[in-house]
Order: sequence, then C-alpha cells, then structure tokens
Amino acid sequence: MSNSNEWDAELYDQKQHFVSKFGEDVVEWLQPNKGETILDLGCGTGDLAHEISKSGASVLGIDSSVAMIEKAQDKYPHLQFKVDDGETFRLEEKVDAVFSNSALHWMKRASNVIQSTKHALQPGGRFVVELGGKGNIGTIVQGVTEILVQEHDIDASLRNPWYFPSLAEYSMLLEEHGFTVVKAHLFERPTPLLNGDEGLNDWLESFATQFFVGFSQEEKDELYEKVKETIRPELYQDGVWVADYKRLRMLAKID
Repeated sequence: MSNSNEWDAELYDQKQHFVSKFGEDVVEWLQPNKGETILDLGCGTGDLAHEISKSGASVLGIDSSVAMIEKAQDKYPHLQFKVDDGETFRLEEKVDAVFSNSALHWMKRASNVIQSTKHALQPGGRFVVELGGKGNIGTIVQGVTEILVQEHDIDASLRNPWYFPSLAEYSMLLEEHGFTVVKAHLFERPTPLLNGDEGLNDWLESFATQFFVGFSQEEKDELYEKVKETIRPELYQDGVWVADYKRLRMLAKID
C-alpha cells in the first residue's frame, strides 16, 4: 500500500482482523483455480494470500509496509511476499489474476495502480478488488475533521490519506485502461469494532495516523476522545463502535 500511514502489524492482526474476515467474500468473486498465478496487491499480513493459496494457486503478496510483509512471511513461510509499491510495481512474469482487498483506497494515484495491474496481467486476466467506496467512513472522517479544526485549526482534508471512488468513477478508470467491468457492487457494510469503548481508539491508531502527524501519543489520545464524543450518537451502539463502512467491489477483465 502506497501511503505514509504508520502500520503496526501486531495491532492490525489483534484488533483489525475483520479486514481479512470480510475479505473472504471477495475471494469468492476471484474463484482461484489450481495452477493459476495470482498477485495479492496490498496483502497486509497475508491472511487472504493464504486463503487463496488453498485453491492450489501460486500466490505472490506485495505491500509497501515492511512491517506487514515481515509479519506475513513469518505467519506463512510457504508463500512468497515482497515489499513493493502498489502504484508503480512491475512483475517479472505476468499473472492470471490480480486480487486486492481493502488496500486500493490507500493508493491515491488510481490510474497508476490500474496501469501497473494491466502490465501484470496475462491477456484475458482478471482484476478482483474491494476498496472503500464513495462515502466510506463518512461519519468518522467528519468527526476527525471537526475536532482538528476546532482544537488546532488544522484542515483535515490536507491530511486525508484515502481515495474513495464512486462505482461510476472507478469503472470509467478501468475502461480507460482497457478493462471490461464484468460486475460491480457498491454497498453499505456497518462494521463492529472490537474492544468496547476503546474500539474506535484502536481503529484510529491503526488506520488514521496520518491525520495526527506531529502530535505526541498523549495528545493523540486526547484528540481521539474528543472525536469519540462528537460521533458517539451516530456510531456507538450497545457498547460497541460500529464503523460506517461503504465498500466498492468489482470484477474486471483485461481485453
């Protein structure tokens, strides 16, 4: 994943494993077959690369985070992982499919990602992806935005690390690069977070550190609490934070 978020692989595995769990549905869209070669783009700590490999496919996982790749290789030593940039990567040999779950919204230069994917695929190869869609975590982003401007006069939009496209926008990008969109789905997926009232703190610490660059941990913790109080009426339900996820899932093939 090409971004400056500070990834804590242990925290990610312990508190954010819903990312891989929900991603198993995306693997069903991929339908990997024995003998295929598949790239997991933005593989994180490797759980879905491992899931794909159960089909008998040969899987390579790439991620821009050294910590994530080290954790993935430690967990799944029988698989191949390497550090690479999702926007600019080039493979030595072409693959049958490129798969990506919950990673492409970290890569703001979407055309570069799609161009790199096109270079990686065999003729007729498929691209199966799920990423945050338009409006994803809108309430959380609004809460962070309000608190940063109130407390420190910081424009959060200048620190936003994410790209959440609409279905039409991403379809157009794919088609411009020679892909045919086979099916696509934009849907709401409210996502319960672990660890009770601390669940949103864990989420912010895992995924939103770019908004809080320059603050000490103590300062960040104080800001997290203020964000929580701002959005609690919308997202805190029966002792659980429920993140307002909207996901864009697509299957495209290269002509």
